[in-house]
Amino acid sequence: MIHDEDRPRPAPVHVIGQDLAALSIDDLDARIATLRREIERLEEARRHRQASQAAAHAVFKL
Repeated sequence: MIHDEDRPRPAPVHVIGQDLAALSIDDLDARIATLRREIERLEEARRHRQASQAAAHAVFKL
């Protein structure tokens, strides 16, 4: 039986701060698109957390 932590992980598409000198314009465009999608995903998660927090505050408001 193989556990998730035992499986090899794919290399990250982008590492913050890594050297970009060897990347082509197409590579840079692909990374920008990937990072924009990730920002959208993070912002959506943040909106959900804010809505949950606002709902909890409304329920427990004194």
